[in-house]
Amino acid sequence: MDKSKTYSDPHQLEGRLPMGQAIIYGLQHVLAMFAGNLTPIILILGACGFESGDVLRISILQNAMLIAGIVTLVQLFTIGPVGARLPIVMGTSSGFIGVCSGVAASMGGGIVAYGAIMGASLIGGIFEGVLGFCLKYIRKYFPAVVTGTVVTAIGLSLISVGINSFGGGSGAGDFGSIPNLVVGLIVLLVIVLVKHFTKGASSAASILIGIVVGYIVCAIMGFILPTTYVDAEGATKTASWVLNWSTVANASWFEVPKIIGLNLKDSAGEVVGFVFDAKAIIPIMIMFIVTAVETVGDISGITEGGLGREATDKELSGGVVCDGLGSSLAACLGVLPNTSFSQNVGLVGMTKVVNLFAISMGGIFLILCGLFPKLAALVSIMPQSVLGGAAVMMFASIVMSGIQLITKEKVTAKTVTIVSVALGLGYGLGANTAILSNLPSWVGYIFGGSGIVPAAVVAIILNVAIPEEKEA
Repeated sequence: MDKSKTYSDPHQLEGRLPMGQAIIYGLQHVLAMFAGNLTPIILILGACGFESGDVLRISILQNAMLIAGIVTLVQLFTIGPVGARLPIVMGTSSGFIGVCSGVAASMGGGIVAYGAIMGASLIGGIFEGVLGFCLKYIRKYFPAVVTGTVVTAIGLSLISVGINSFGGGSGAGDFGSIPNLVVGLIVLLVIVLVKHFTKGASSAASILIGIVVGYIVCAIMGFILPTTYVDAEGATKTASWVLNWSTVANASWFEVPKIIGLNLKDSAGEVVGFVFDAKAIIPIMIMFIVTAVETVGDISGITEGGLGREATDKELSGGVVCDGLGSSLAACLGVLPNTSFSQNVGLVGMTKVVNLFAISMGGIFLILCGLFPKLAALVSIMPQSVLGGAAVMMFASIVMSGIQLITKEKVTAKTVTIVSVALGLGYGLGANTAILSNLPSWVGYIFGGSGIVPAAVVAIILNVAIPEEKEA
């Protein structure tokens, strides 16, 4: 094999790319997950009673970017058995929002509640790490039809998120406005055109190019369109597509990360420390089992969508171990549990760029964002409609990866039943959480929301219970 070609091929795991090309590919991954990495923290801090201006929120958001970058690099290049050595991008898990909100409510909010969430995350992360080491012994319960169903459920759960961003984002008063839809549509069209009508680096960097064009469109619109609107209550607000450059101007140039139990404090000067309480530990540990299943699905989606093969036992085990131990490390900096980001699974499936060196540029950029807040602010002002234009295509590609996994082997009556029931009943229950409202709250925390968990549970059970049958 021509080693020089392997060295410069972004579709190969190993080898170095030209630095400029690697940075472009890496930035795509950061832009795809940046907002999702911070949103869960904002929501849980709010549930604990910390307002947007509290220094605790600022410190933890900074640490979240730093942790995401560090744990991403561990997934890429491994430390012993920790890490999958696959193009996995890590970030704050949104799967813990429900259960952590419940913990915050049951403990009355405040620093004690947040400290309990961190204490449970520390223990839960270690628990998931141990689970990862044992994964090879239970791998038989995750054949292609099961992992494919989980990957498909992941994609389906994200499509609504992508469309929501396309319209301006959750809570936007101008949601679905013509400017938001125009911005999202332009970004999507640019991505499609660049992806299929150019070659080489530009084609592979179509997501980044589309997002940059989105920034430019929003900047131009700021000069020719009204940047405010009047909401239903008569209040004047800024349109969600406006680029808030003052955020960048007000951000500091450098900040030293703060550690829980030492110098991580709220605006009143009270230090946040670990609190170990069974009311937080038990439900959060259950969620770590759930996120391990999701990580298995994400890794399977990456290997199928980006490498055209199934994940190995070593990759799955290392990935889940990193998922768990990375979450424990995150807790030490006051950050919610980390997990593999499905948004980036979709990006890998769409671009086929799997080069570890290229993806590492994204991890390094996240670390720099954690150390240099002004750089993070530049990315954070991205309008949701810009991200949505890219997300709808990326998330749908995850569904395609799941279908490819499911159909990798012969489609039998058993296969059809597993996929149909798991996605129909399992995903349906998760997507329509109201149906679970009369059951204990912990059921809703685990099975509600995304639909990934119930689909995975149903698929695993049916795979074991149904005997092999003839081809359908």
